Amino acid sequence: MKNKIGIVVVLILIFILSVLAFKWIKYRKEYVITDAVFVESDGMTNVAFKRVSGKVIKVLKEEGDTVKKGEVIAVLDDTDYRTELSSVEKNIQALKHKKNALEQKLKRVKEEIKVNVSIQELTKKQLKKKKEALLSKLQQIEAKIKQVKKDKERFKKLLEKELIPQHRYEEVSTNLEVLLKEKKALLKNIQELNVGIQKASEVIKLAKVKEKTIPEIEENIKSLEKQIEVLKEKKKDILNKISYTKLKAPFDGIIAKRFVYVGSVISAGMPVYSIIPKNSLYINVLLEETKLEGVKVGAKAKIKIDAYPDKEYEGIVEKIEPASAAKFALVPRDISAGEFTKVAQRIPVRIKITKGDISLLRVGMGGEVEIKREE
Repeated sequence: MKNKIGIVVVLILIFILSVLAFKWIKYRKEYVITDAVFVESDGMTNVAFKRVSGKVIKVLKEEGDTVKKGEVIAVLDDTDYRTELSSVEKNIQALKHKKNALEQKLKRVKEEIKVNVSIQELTKKQLKKKKEALLSKLQQIEAKIKQVKKDKERFKKLLEKELIPQHRYEEVSTNLEVLLKEKKALLKNIQELNVGIQKASEVIKLAKVKEKTIPEIEENIKSLEKQIEVLKEKKKDILNKISYTKLKAPFDGIIAKRFVYVGSVISAGMPVYSIIPKNSLYINVLLEETKLEGVKVGAKAKIKIDAYPDKEYEGIVEKIEPASAAKFALVPRDISAGEFTKVAQRIPVRIKITKGDISLLRVGMGGEVEIKREE
């Protein structure tokens, strides 16, 4: 009886093992299984400070932290740039003050020239009118003098003949003296007017000469404006540099590596972080060439990551590379000498992750992949 029971148990075990073996063989035929699996990323990028260098005073993210596009992740000491900015701003203000002073001077010179010329032109005009009036009066007096001189000669002859009394002759002589004095006074006044007209002309001439300084002042103003513009551009550049002392994430992603610490002195372009873009992770499978049968683009895959054995990931074959990984080795195999050992080549297969918590994955993690064979 016991023998029968033992035989039955053995038969049952054989059956179970057979079923399991059949399922295992069937599964192996339906799926390609490999552990040459690595988590990779398309866009892992090293980020660095642009155009600025100095001492790191803040490191705001650690490896594994998530970042948002535009988020500040590290800060450099900007003291030197702010000192330079202050100096440039002071120079701009000094030049602006100088420019304003020249503009005021230019305005004053123009007004002075305009007023002086206007006043002197008016004065000159008035003096000329007075001169014309005096010249007219002078002509009248000269005509009277001429007449009185004739009268004096006539009266002198009449006096010599005793045809007129002495006092009549003296009256004519006195009248002539008065007219001559009046003429002399008029000539003096005319001379004074000529001097006044000459002075007015000289003032106008000087104003015209002074007017030639206007282009020079205007040129100095333009030169200052150019200097101010140059300094404004420099100020803009310094402000940009100050903004660059705050390193910002270029895209949403995960910090893969931190290269610096607080207190590190770095130069522009030196890597600070390595960031993996969000949703850029994929599974890179180095599949043996002997297992390629049935593996096609679009085939489904089950993924196990060694670091998270309890987590399930799924994907689909996205790309099968046209050459083996060995073709891209830094030191390719040399078979020209005839020495050759046959080794199964591995073909890179890219799998897109379609299911699972991608935020847990890190570039370089290993695991195992089961790819469903397609007919």
